[in-house]
Amino acid sequence: MNIPYIISAIIGFLLLSLIFIFNNLIRKRNRVEESWSDIEVQMKRRYDLIPNVVETVKGYATHEKGVLENVTRARTQAMGAHSNAEHAQAENMLSNTLKTLFAVAENYPDLKANANFLDLQRELADTENKIQSARRFYNSNVRDYNIAIESFPANMIAGTFSFSRKELFDLEEEAAREPVKVKF
Repeated sequence: MNIPYIISAIIGFLLLSLIFIFNNLIRKRNRVEESWSDIEVQMKRRYDLIPNVVETVKGYATHEKGVLENVTRARTQAMGAHSNAEHAQAENMLSNTLKTLFAVAENYPDLKANANFLDLQRELADTENKIQSARRFYNSNVRDYNIAIESFPANMIAGTFSFSRKELFDLEEEAAREPVKVKF
């Protein structure tokens, strides 16, 4: 007479454990997606600032057409990236072209004194810091999610319900160490 109760209790415990683990995986996956959207918001802000910087520089540095075209091309590629790896590669290229743009801008004293340019510099530097912070938050959530789907017994549930690993959003070593320099 006690055996059916024991079996029912074990089945109930297993079902509750399954529900708890499944909900935990959903929560972690949603955090990853939410933190990725934070990165996208900051990258969009950056993409919106870049044409203003280019236009401001264009007025002063008319013979630097190649640099301005490279920045525009890099921005377009970054905006069109689909996977995290593509985003990381495009962001590295964009950061490098922005470094070149600001290095060129140093040759124009009137540009360096332009209030609009200085405001854009500050906004871009602030955006770079926010992207870096959002990237760290995203990578932290991805790490927690990947650990959760690989740990026993959650890995059995994750495999059954098609939870898959997420990619970290890593930048090149050099780009990660050197922020875009926007100070004169």
